[in-house]
Amino acid sequence: MNALPARLDHLVLATPDLAATVGEFTERTGIAPVAGGAHVGLGTRNCLVSLGGSQYLEIIGPDLEQPEPSWPRPFGVDGLTVARTVTWAVAPPDLDAAVAAARAQGYDPGPVRAMSRRRPDGTLLEWRLTDGDTAHPSGLVPFLIDWSSSPHPTTASDLPVAPLLELTATAPVPDEIRPLLSAVGAELVVAGPVGLPFTVDTPRGPVTFR
Repeated sequence: MNALPARLDHLVLATPDLAATVGEFTERTGIAPVAGGAHVGLGTRNCLVSLGGSQYLEIIGPDLEQPEPSWPRPFGVDGLTVARTVTWAVAPPDLDAAVAAARAQGYDPGPVRAMSRRRPDGTLLEWRLTDGDTAHPSGLVPFLIDWSSSPHPTTASDLPVAPLLELTATAPVPDEIRPLLSAVGAELVVAGPVGLPFTVDTPRGPVTFR
């Protein structure tokens, strides 16, 4: 197995049908993701699984209890027909310095904006992340995130664990992606075609998602 990125925060598995994807994950792994919370105003909600330590898997899809948003849902959810690992996040020691360093190397990860959500137990989570049209469209270059003094999603007491065994990226032109990964301080094995497969350890053995 390949070494995992040192500052990996989470993987994003986006889906057009959250309940169906959570059910499939549970069936394949024997591990049931738990509700994370709603992204109010964005039309999405998520379910989570710990990947070990301070790393986790976010399964995100439409929140049918929210009104239809007037803009596209995050992570291209509206355009999906099947669940897919669409991107990942790294947590640099200093988010603003990491953004400046990336721009100095010719890659703009996008503007930094604040977000929040409440866990089902009422705990407020707050974070800042890079988000913008300048981010690489493949999703293979991670966005940057900073939880600051907020509780991290992995601190939830009911979060099940599926240890991450491997994460790789596939791209038609790997040499295009590698310098962008370097610009944001991320290391990842890249081959081709486009994809972000990962493998977790489960009671039913290693399971790979794509």
